[in-house]
Amino acid sequence: MLYTDSHEWIALSNNRGRVGITKHAQKELGEVVFIELPHVADAIRLGEEACVLESTKAATDVYSPLSGTILAVNEKLRETPSLLNLDPEGAGWLFEIELSAPEETNRLFTKAQFSHLIIHGKLPSASDSSPIP
Repeated sequence: MLYTDSHEWIALSNNRGRVGITKHAQKELGEVVFIELPHVADAIRLGEEACVLESTKAATDVYSPLSGTILAVNEKLRETPSLLNLDPEGAGWLFEIELSAPEETNRLFTKAQFSHLIIHGKLPSASDSSPIP
């Protein structure tokens, strides 16, 4: 998995990726009660708003960690948004994307780098985060 400074993760396989929010982001947001997912087949750019999450604490945007085309969304979240609360880096994934610019991955963080940034307070709050410039 690779991570953004705005608390998204992407798990890559060939030229595709599965995207979600980090455990850290979910913990800060609290209980997510509604998720507005992107539309399949939409083109999206790195840093562009992809989803909106509404929690008991706030509403926040989720940004695309890379550019590409939306291939699928996690339909289970429409009926059971609590999956995101229970397993944000697994069953609570948000969408899948086919990459159009794989070289953008060099702008993302490894798990160790992301953890270091969180521990040292170098990332914005998940509810205040903005996309990679």
